[in-house]
Amino acid sequence: MDHSAIDTLGQVPHGGDPDPRVLDFSANTNPNTPPGTHAAYMDAFAAAKRYPDPAYRSYRTAAAEYLTWEHTQADVHATPLTPASIIPTAGGLVGMRLLFECTLSQGDSVLVPTPSFGEYAREVRLQGATPVFVSHDSILSCDPTGHDVAIVCNPNNPTGTLYDRSALTSFATRCVDAETTLLVDEAFLDYTNAGSLVGMDGVVVARSLTKIFGLPGLRAGFLATTDSLGDRLSTAKPTWGLSTPASRVGEHCFSQTAFVKETIERVATERTRMTDRLSERFTVYPSAAPFLLLETDRPVAEIVAETREHGVAIRDATTFRGLDSHIRVAIKQPSQNDRLLEALNV
Repeated sequence: MDHSAIDTLGQVPHGGDPDPRVLDFSANTNPNTPPGTHAAYMDAFAAAKRYPDPAYRSYRTAAAEYLTWEHTQADVHATPLTPASIIPTAGGLVGMRLLFECTLSQGDSVLVPTPSFGEYAREVRLQGATPVFVSHDSILSCDPTGHDVAIVCNPNNPTGTLYDRSALTSFATRCVDAETTLLVDEAFLDYTNAGSLVGMDGVVVARSLTKIFGLPGLRAGFLATTDSLGDRLSTAKPTWGLSTPASRVGEHCFSQTAFVKETIERVATERTRMTDRLSERFTVYPSAAPFLLLETDRPVAEIVAETREHGVAIRDATTFRGLDSHIRVAIKQPSQNDRLLEALNV
């Protein structure tokens, strides 16, 4: 890690409002959790009195089965996934840092999409590497030659763009030819009917329980790869890097495929309804994710303040690189979405 970067890098702005009295549309997390999640968490208490199994066999098996189920749903033919494909981490972001620590050195170069998740550039700089910013809608057309890592967020945050699979796999192939590791952040892919890119050579995907399972505070996720890099990641990961409650709840959530299907349907229906209403006042970006990016001709700070007066928090999206007149809103339960629409006067 580049110690000098620690003194010069600040924290990246994120959504999420700590005030429980506010209806939070600034964070893109499911307002629901799978049935039985609370019981799974409570049942983990006794086991938490012992150290976790450092191999996390059950968690890795459940995660591999979940990704395989996604491939089946999307009719994707990929390399069969095994528990060895899964590297448990305390959330997607921790997994990304692990990957960068294993692949980047001082002076390396990384293709980073923009606008997108601000932590990418911060984590790259912490390793002494240089982020090379590329528009999110043209990154798959880039030549990865000369770059050590390339990052794709699919669907992209904050635009909601879901990439064409053939274009994505073509880019992955070019990355292999260029000896460039491809990181695909699939934090929101659960909300689509697209299968994970894991199984392709040279690809590492990052996943978490934060979004689809509505558990941002649990801090559970994983990296997945069938590439030889997986052995290095498994060796380098922290011992007991995932708590027993997180692993037990994760095992439970990965089996709740009916809940995932219901969530995909609900979000798709509400996304269409909200887009129609919000288009009366904003330019609404097409989205395959559980959020919508809105462009406005009014000062963003005024809109954020006005909605908060109605007890609703939304995301000031001008904190994303390249956006200067945008807000982002999550998609939640119909009754909650109605409150947002009322607060935005549409």
